[in-house]
Amino acid sequence: LLSSELKKASKRVSCSKRYKIQKKVREHNRKLKKEAKKKGVSKRVKKDPGVPSSAPFKEEVLREAEQRRLQVEEKEKKRQAKKEERAQKRKKEKDTASKETEPKAKKARQVQKLSEKQTTTDKSSKQYLCSELNKVIDASDVVIEVLDARDPMGCRCPQLEEAVLQREGNKKLLLVLNKIDLVPKENVERWIQCLQLEFPVVLFKASTQIKDKTVQAKKSRIVASNEVLDKSRGAACFGNGCLTELLTSLAANREQNETSLRVGVVGFPNVGKSSLINSMKGILACNAGVKRGITKSMQEVHILKNVKLIDSPGVIPSPSNPPASLALRSLQVEEGRESVLEAVRTLLKQCDKTQIMLQYNVPDFRNSLEFLTLFAKKRGYLQKGGIPNTEQAATAFLADWTGAKLSYHCKAQENHSLPAYMSDTVVAEMQNDWNLNQLIRGNEETLNGVKFPNQASSITFISKGPTAGLLRVSEVSEEKPNAVATETEAELYFYISPCLPEKPGHVQFQSVPIDVSLSTGDAYDFNTDFK
Repeated sequence: LLSSELKKASKRVSCSKRYKIQKKVREHNRKLKKEAKKKGVSKRVKKDPGVPSSAPFKEEVLREAEQRRLQVEEKEKKRQAKKEERAQKRKKEKDTASKETEPKAKKARQVQKLSEKQTTTDKSSKQYLCSELNKVIDASDVVIEVLDARDPMGCRCPQLEEAVLQREGNKKLLLVLNKIDLVPKENVERWIQCLQLEFPVVLFKASTQIKDKTVQAKKSRIVASNEVLDKSRGAACFGNGCLTELLTSLAANREQNETSLRVGVVGFPNVGKSSLINSMKGILACNAGVKRGITKSMQEVHILKNVKLIDSPGVIPSPSNPPASLALRSLQVEEGRESVLEAVRTLLKQCDKTQIMLQYNVPDFRNSLEFLTLFAKKRGYLQKGGIPNTEQAATAFLADWTGAKLSYHCKAQENHSLPAYMSDTVVAEMQNDWNLNQLIRGNEETLNGVKFPNQASSITFISKGPTAGLLRVSEVSEEKPNAVATETEAELYFYISPCLPEKPGHVQFQSVPIDVSLSTGDAYDFNTDFK
């Protein structure tokens, strides 16, 4: 009973009552304002008029007011200065106390971190990429050299192969022919016969649509729902089973006390090194894309319990290589040291113009600039005013050639000869410890499963042979471009007259006296110059 008597009443009211009260308050305030306006009451604050001019001792009053103002400002400044002084004193005491109690080991770690920040290396520099590539070669038991099936000989690096053969540890070298779905089947078979005379060759078609771990589940659902599945699309992968079995059998033949088999994946940029590792792993383990030079440092990926793949940055091509090799495999365009228009001009010189016209569905053209103009109009690469964007068209053209879309091929060598760093003994050593029968069966299964393009729909490309690479840090700074690599724009219309003389450095004009006797009866015939 007592608790119920002490309980306070609730202040909750209905909305209608609350709104009614607010309305009455507004009306009351409005009524008060109206009455005050009638009486002449004003809320305006009057401005201080100051000291009247007629007031006696005006100057003394103003002087006293100014002195009072200055005194107030001086007091405020002193108070602020004392506040800052106390803050600095507290900060010094705190710093001295922390220095006395801080251990020496912590100081050493801080100094080490500071020195590491100061000496950080640029991961895009050629010296760093060369050092990372050498680390991969030294740490590998087996080195896989990935070759683009469209130009296998141009993707081979003699310096890289020689360095692998000369390293200690009896390292094995294996060639993987990637992107075979972009080359005619007859051309692939000829290249297998040519390359397997030196090293074992595995045919491979990497998957270019691996995103995450859920891809496997999605693929299984598609196979379950559709009885017929086109395995040649970008998500399919061929050759991974054969390569996995070869590496597994080689790892099983090793001694039990040895660690897992370390396999280094090397090659020039955009041959498909990271895509091969992703296809072997089944998930997106390494960054891969159309842009060249994405991989900057070595990365280890476990694909099996006893097999480990090591991704590596691309081999740096030497500037002494032909311009066609540099346009496809160097990073000069990405680094801004070469124009993309120059790279396209170089590539067009190595192809048949008729096949280029059929592939890109453009009319006849005289030079690379005219081709890029037609190509830009075809793709819709236009600037303001409808001007064709030739630079964007050149970038798209170069992406087709370095990516995994365009089909082109190079003819295999008819007369094969071993390079200087190879011998019959080395070839026999490289063939040992591999299950060659299993390799042959795996390549046959890959050839039967992949959908190859027709010979007529593939562009014939003239290869410039093996591409020289830089493996030593000292070679990067000392290497200078050769005269072949720094080719000028001498031949503007190279499709009309490809054998024009070189462009002179300076044009000199010389006056020549003309002594011709003309008579009034001579008439000029326009047909001599304008036909």
